[in-house]
Parts: sequence; structure tokens; C-alpha cells
Amino acid sequence: MAKVKTTLSIDETLMRQVRIRAARSSRSQSEVLEAALREGLGVIDRIRAKARLSEDEALDLASEVVHEVRGQGRRKRKS
Repeated sequence: MAKVKTTLSIDETLMRQVRIRAARSSRSQSEVLEAALREGLGVIDRIRAKARLSEDEALDLASEVVHEVRGQGRRKRKS
């Protein structure tokens, strides 16, 4: 698959997580970002297909789920 070079503005905390994940998995930052995008977009497509939602509705639902999961992870680390 052809690659396209691009420039993004990403939250610095999120980019730090990308760097850490890349280092721990011996992958490049680009590989980590690409995998995350593919996974996230796939989740949205599956939600849309199952729930017969519009793209915006599926995106909102996926975002809510991600925030819930992240919140659970933070609570576990603090315990």
C-alpha cells in the first residue's frame, strides 16, 4: 500500500503515548499511529453496521466508549 507523508497537530499527551507504545513494541511512531487509526475507524464502521447509525452518531458513540475505557484505566492505576 502506498504511503503518504502528512503533517498533523496532535495533543502532546497523546503523542507521548504514541512514542511510548512505539518504543515498547519496537515499532515506528508511524506504525503505531496507523494501527490506531485503522482500529478506531474499524470500530466506527462496526458500530454503524450493527446499530444502523449515521457516521456522526457512530463516531459520537465510539468517542463515548473510548472515554469510558480510558476513565476505567485511570481509576485502576490510581488504586
